[in-house]
Amino acid sequence: MTNFSDIPAVASSSANCASASAAALFNTAGDMAIHFRNRDWSSTALGSYGTWPQKLLTLLEVVLCSRQPMFIAWGPRQELLYNEAYAEILAFKHPAALGNPLLEIWSEIRDDLSPIVTMAYGGQAVSMDDIMLVLHRRGHAEETHFSFSYTPLHKQDGQVGGFLCACTEITDQVLSKQRQQHAEEALCKLNETLEQEVEQRTEELNRLWVSSPDLLLVMDFKGFFLRVNPAWSELLGYQPHELIGHHVNEFVVPDDHHDTVRAYTLAANGGLPRLVNRYRHKDGSVRWISWAAAPAGDLTYATGRDITSDKEQAQALKQAEEALRQSQKLDAIGQLTGGVAHDFNNLLTVIKSSADMLNRPALTDARRARYIGAISETVDRAAKLTAQLLAFARRQALKPEVFDVCESVRSLSSMIRTLVGSQIEFVTDLPDLPCLVKADPTQFDTAVVNLAINARDAMNGGGRLTIKVEKVEGVRAIRDFQLFPGAFVAVSIIDTGHGISPRHLDQVFEPFFTTKGVGQGAGLGLSQVFGFAKQSAGETTVDSTEGFGSTFTVYLPRIEQSASAQVEDELLPMMDGHGLRVLVVEDNVDVGAFALDSLTDLGYLPVLANNAEQALLELAKDASRFDIVFSDVVMPGMNGIDLAHHIRDTYQGLPVLLASGYSDVLAKNGTSGFELLHKPYSIEDLSRLLRRVCARQRQGLGTGRQ
Repeated sequence: MTNFSDIPAVASSSANCASASAAALFNTAGDMAIHFRNRDWSSTALGSYGTWPQKLLTLLEVVLCSRQPMFIAWGPRQELLYNEAYAEILAFKHPAALGNPLLEIWSEIRDDLSPIVTMAYGGQAVSMDDIMLVLHRRGHAEETHFSFSYTPLHKQDGQVGGFLCACTEITDQVLSKQRQQHAEEALCKLNETLEQEVEQRTEELNRLWVSSPDLLLVMDFKGFFLRVNPAWSELLGYQPHELIGHHVNEFVVPDDHHDTVRAYTLAANGGLPRLVNRYRHKDGSVRWISWAAAPAGDLTYATGRDITSDKEQAQALKQAEEALRQSQKLDAIGQLTGGVAHDFNNLLTVIKSSADMLNRPALTDARRARYIGAISETVDRAAKLTAQLLAFARRQALKPEVFDVCESVRSLSSMIRTLVGSQIEFVTDLPDLPCLVKADPTQFDTAVVNLAINARDAMNGGGRLTIKVEKVEGVRAIRDFQLFPGAFVAVSIIDTGHGISPRHLDQVFEPFFTTKGVGQGAGLGLSQVFGFAKQSAGETTVDSTEGFGSTFTVYLPRIEQSASAQVEDELLPMMDGHGLRVLVVEDNVDVGAFALDSLTDLGYLPVLANNAEQALLELAKDASRFDIVFSDVVMPGMNGIDLAHHIRDTYQGLPVLLASGYSDVLAKNGTSGFELLHKPYSIEDLSRLLRRVCARQRQGLGTGRQ
């Protein structure tokens, strides 16, 4: 069987090279070259010969240079490409036959040729020493005889693309032999020759059978061994009598039984199975065997190669890569925790020093206010640092607001210009109309800055950075990422940097993954961007060509609500409780006691429950005792989100205010419509939110309703 890979070919990766090769081939002297040049190939399924595969052109050159009648049938319609010797066989059908389907040219013998063509396109070589055909090629029917061979030709992807036919018209010889009663002598000589060839080939096959290092077998279509070669003893330890007559799955590990049965069943149905399965060695060990098989008659012939060492090496490499990856993650975590510990120690130093100074006697009011202010400001800085860590870990509790993405990008532009430096051209492409989304604006700003810094580093100090904002319908498909519908605002950060290697494209959003050198990044920036987009019901994609830059796009769900429609009451002054009745649910003793004392001092009437179960007991006694429930989210047993849902379903009209600094539930599913107070919180924030939630409930706008 001939394969294109067996034929020397001029390596070419462009259509121009193929076109040049074809032009050179068809500009040679000779009638057939003229016919090939003059043929309008664009009207055929083959298309212009400038687009033909290089390997087809190479084989066609062999055909055209041959004096033996030869042709190539190519493509699903079996278009005919032939040489001058075959043109003589075509007679009056030439030159109209060039480039037309084989079975249409020889329509009078279609029934004779169709089975043979089908076999060739099925990958089976066919040859005949004498076939009688009745042809209409000179205006009348004539009996002809041919000897020929059909050899399948494979394309680059391994599929059969056509076949090569080398033929000889033996009509005169056959008719001459029929006229001579020497036919018997010729037949005897032919039989003697065939017997010698059979004996010789049988001997060759036996030598191959005995000497082959690969496993060879003959089995029936039910999976029973009929014959095995000596390699079975060497590779698996079994003697032939231990295998012959036994079923294959007696030696295959159970997990591979199904695939093995499917393979020999495929062979029984005329298929050519390829299989990798595991065999038990006689000593109990396991060997990986790669099989290729083919049916003949009512038997299956198969060759198996031991690939155990390849599998072991691949597994060892995979484990080494995973170990290296884990080591890199640990290094990144070490850098991160070291930096965080350093920053927190600085913050704690300010807090401890200020607290110590507040304990000094005879402290002036000005100094006392100064130290209290330092503590408050430091706590705010610590809270921001914690929020950044939660963003990196995709565990932040977002605070979504309606805002215009274009305005946010405009406000960030001056800072981004400073960050990227004067050597990088910075361009914005923003629509005139607002692009409104509901997301956390602070996290959005952080995401854009992270992407801009990433683009700056990829350009090594020179290039162009573009931020483009547009309204889109659906997230477009990139590589394996499938398009999904919806109205989005797409924010694209486009750079002209070195691009991303294809093997890294699927890893760039993983926490701690980085291709930067030590000290140049811990691999958390893109993770923050990905986490923010996912938690905002959006998506992040990357499209990059190595050496030609990258495009990172953040998709956020688009809304039409005006940003001015939001109720901005966060700046309202702190209000007294005026007897508002609050059920406080907090499992931390210190935080619970602080909340209870502070609310009492502000004029609230609080009741403390140490967990959700106690809170439900208090509500079961008399839920009308309370105006609002203030609950932590992360608690042992029932969490605050589940408690809030239970209250919403059971005690309609009773509002709930949640508090949390970290929660998997909030990170994955949001607040489910409940108001959220971020920890650490001030008593002013708590009082303001309690009054606001209660006021909204009285107005029929409470967050406890959908």
